[in-house]
Amino acid sequence: MTGTKDRILAAGSELFRHGGYSGTGVKQIVEKAGAPFGSLYHFFPGGKEQLGEQVLRTSGMEYLQLVDLFLTPAPDLISGIEAYFAAGVNVLLETDYVEGCPIATVALEVATTNEVLRKATADVFTAWIDAGTEKLAIFGLPPEAARTLTISLINSLEGAFVLSRSMRSTEPMAVAGASVVDVARRLLAELGQDGKKQAA
Repeated sequence: MTGTKDRILAAGSELFRHGGYSGTGVKQIVEKAGAPFGSLYHFFPGGKEQLGEQVLRTSGMEYLQLVDLFLTPAPDLISGIEAYFAAGVNVLLETDYVEGCPIATVALEVATTNEVLRKATADVFTAWIDAGTEKLAIFGLPPEAARTLTISLINSLEGAFVLSRSMRSTEPMAVAGASVVDVARRLLAELGQDGKKQAA
């Protein structure tokens, strides 16, 4: 059975994805988690801000696993990128454009107003960039090119979620995926690489 703290974190992550940090109250979170109100302050004495920071860091590491899920098994870089953005399209359709990324949602809100949460989102994005840079090496990309492509992928994916949810259309996600594929093809051409997975 999932512990109370884990249920609170999961509820916070889901509600932040839907309503953002400012639009989510602590009462909503504990109700969603099926937890006593006082339990939030038992596990998070710093209240909503401490909970928010922990949700961001925990969710960020969970989203990091998507790299392994879609890119690592791919036979080549291009098909891996296409699978990644196809998954973004599926999320939008399956959730009726409600689901987004809690990290980006909160980052947009707090970048200039809450240093604790800004730092948490920055740490998560940095971890994503570092992990992507390392993982893309399996397709023969040197670190600088892998970092460039990883940042392009994150920029495009997060921006596409914002536009797609607002417009209630998957077109921005499809265009974003095609744009990242173009960046990848250009990098591979410059490097004289084919983008196929390298032998271990």
